[in-house]
Amino acid sequence: MTKDQKKVYIEEMTKQFESSKAVMVTHYQGLTMPQIDELRSKMREHGIIFKITKNRITKLALEKTRCKELTNLFTGPTAVAFGEDAIMSARILSKFAKDNDNLKLIGGIMENEVLDQSGVQNVANLPTLDEARANIVGILNAPASKLVSILLARSEKMSSLSAENSEK
Repeated sequence: MTKDQKKVYIEEMTKQFESSKAVMVTHYQGLTMPQIDELRSKMREHGIIFKITKNRITKLALEKTRCKELTNLFTGPTAVAFGEDAIMSARILSKFAKDNDNLKLIGGIMENEVLDQSGVQNVANLPTLDEARANIVGILNAPASKLVSILLARSEKMSSLSAENSEK
């Protein structure tokens, strides 16, 4: 890599670290190229970029960003997932890591919060925004549906009583 290429790489990585709300760091040693391509395509469907890094140069890019606490994670064969949705990034990586022992989640950052390996797993288990909204609607909808069923049952009883009274 020439000096100019390194400079461009550092600038691109700095922009990625600064613009992404979620950054997840992984070790990918032992994954084949078809496996990496499969992971990339799954992540791309959700607007997440999965990029294999050059550690020494990436550490230089990290110095200028809010993600500088992640510097110590960049050892060995490292890849980074950049995205807007930390939950989706963590879920995809976690699911892929369960199916492929060669992918290791080692940490990340969500907004400004640094996550260790267990933190990434906890984020993966959180509901997405849409799932949380659906749960809230379900909780709010349940009392209303119970109230409607009580009122309907009451009106059915009233109508049956009025029918019995008319027969007498």
